Amino acid sequence: MSTVLNHAQQDKHAEAPTPIREFLAFKLGKEEYGVDILRVQEIRSFEAPTRMVNAPAHILGVVNLRGVIVPIIDMRMQFGLNDVTYDSFTAVIVLNIGHKVVGMVVDAVSDVITLTPEQLRAAPEISGAIDSSAVLALGTVNDRMLILLDIERVLVASSVQ
Repeated sequence: MSTVLNHAQQDKHAEAPTPIREFLAFKLGKEEYGVDILRVQEIRSFEAPTRMVNAPAHILGVVNLRGVIVPIIDMRMQFGLNDVTYDSFTAVIVLNIGHKVVGMVVDAVSDVITLTPEQLRAAPEISGAIDSSAVLALGTVNDRMLILLDIERVLVASSVQ
């Protein structure tokens, strides 16, 4: 019986499995970003949205997605990137943020990346087009580096709430 207790005690103190997280990787300009895969509802090809009066330039308009009116944000404009063009690689990532559905236009969607805590690095404090508090971390996979976004903070900054 003491053997059973010893094994039970060892199991209690065994390390929990390392938490891994999955991110959808996408491109904006020459940089690669990632957003938590659990926020992604679907990925769609780009179609011109209906423009809304008085909307900021980075909010391209809205689309009707199966009866839900979804605001569409061009992340390139949001991040201050020049030369915004729409081509066959341009995609819209439809996200569930709380009780809201929002679409974000990106240059291309790459793949789903699985990252362990060892692959995450703290992002440096740099002021720029995106608030540094909106960057969760930098993820590294082989020779790739992804800027992992806290998409809720990014969308708060873009006036879509």
